[in-house]
Amino acid sequence: MSAFRYDRTIHFSDTDAAEVVFFARYLSMAHEGYEEALAAHGIPLEKFFADNGVIIPIAKSEASYLRPLVTGEKIAIEVNPASLGPSSFAIDFTIWKTAPTEKRAAVIRTEHVCIDSATRKKTPLPAGILEWINSES
Repeated sequence: MSAFRYDRTIHFSDTDAAEVVFFARYLSMAHEGYEEALAAHGIPLEKFFADNGVIIPIAKSEASYLRPLVTGEKIAIEVNPASLGPSSFAIDFTIWKTAPTEKRAAVIRTEHVCIDSATRKKTPLPAGILEWINSES
């Protein structure tokens, strides 16, 4: 299956005093893509953080910034999850500047681990997350 793709416009609030997207906003926009991908798969975001006994924090993130983005530019965020094991997964994101021609603006990777909310020990990923990872892989 192909990667999930989320289209977005760069807003004033994304940029810094130099009028380009602030580095931390790239991670925030990638996370928006993650949320949109989960919602598109039918995972109810309003219940994602409900006390179901598990939490799925980000354990690692890395980013490479390839070209600046400015207010008003159209972008697409590509979301590619992959299993790392029974209790963890990674998401590879590509942020594309889409006009006038499509060019990569950033590549980002986040790694997530599922832990029991009470014990804080690793626990298997919930079925819905596994289905999402497998459907996008």
